[in-house]
Amino acid sequence: MLKVGVIGCGGMGKDHIQRITQRIQGARVTAVSDVWEESAKKAAELAGGAKVYASGKDLMQDPGVEAVLIVSPGFAHCDDLLEAIRLGKRVFCEKPLCTTAKDCQKVMEAEIAGGRHLIQLGFMRRYHKGYIQIKDAIATGEYGQPLMMHCTHRNPQVGTNYDTPMAVHDTVIHEIDLCHWLVDDDYESVQVILPKVTKYSHRELKDPQIMLMRTKSGICIDVECFVNCRFGYDINCEVVCEDGALKMGMPMAPSIRKNAALSTEITTDCFVLFKDAYDAELQNWVDCAQKDVIEGPTAWDGYLAAVTADALVKAQETGRIEQVVTVEKPDFYQ
Repeated sequence: MLKVGVIGCGGMGKDHIQRITQRIQGARVTAVSDVWEESAKKAAELAGGAKVYASGKDLMQDPGVEAVLIVSPGFAHCDDLLEAIRLGKRVFCEKPLCTTAKDCQKVMEAEIAGGRHLIQLGFMRRYHKGYIQIKDAIATGEYGQPLMMHCTHRNPQVGTNYDTPMAVHDTVIHEIDLCHWLVDDDYESVQVILPKVTKYSHRELKDPQIMLMRTKSGICIDVECFVNCRFGYDINCEVVCEDGALKMGMPMAPSIRKNAALSTEITTDCFVLFKDAYDAELQNWVDCAQKDVIEGPTAWDGYLAAVTADALVKAQETGRIEQVVTVEKPDFYQ
């Protein structure tokens, strides 16, 4: 039984605690920490009486914690990741790995120096059945080489604290990771096109946005990001290949005939749409702990996403094509 400590007891942290407690096999939550003591106490109750710590560092010192879930805000990740590596404890870290490429490099260097793969990053879409089906189809070679990808990431609405760069760092960060994983290719350049702004936006947010990414082999990817679409949480992906086009089946809900109409519900909640993917990624992390391996997204994937996101934010500001420049991929992550 893997003894897990959870750092960060907000909405996502509590969701993961319930997941481990109710649905995941082979793990239990033994400790929690949060800067807000009341939030930590409520999370401890969800876990069936876990220990409560004031800080992630204190939690990781507990010999009863064998592995760590980091679900705190991104700016706090770096220090906790470095401490976990120092202690040799396995980590599941929600995205982002860190908020800067420099800190991501620091984490990679520490993990490499330790000689063990300890960090799995929470890009859960890699565990979604629809995306797995597309990746498997590409791998058959039956449809030829991928040439283009079309993605949409639509959200019903966001608050006034959500600004233009957050469309990259909080929203399209998922497509940044997903697209390079689907076609097994890294990015060369990016660009952002800003269409007419919706009436539901505000002064600090350009919405919608079209983000363009080109991979090193020349695959062109467009992502429509529309975070105030109003009608639902609408995620789509199509890969156009030489001999066919692969489109993910969405929305994954039944068709309903009623009142002289045919309708299909579109959820408004990401936790509903990706519930099974969240479950699958955490189960995979727990299972891999027994083999001392990481099968999911690594610290390198977190670094690559951070560098690409920085280039997209720059492209928002300049309106130009911006290059994605990374360090050479270490052999450790090959």
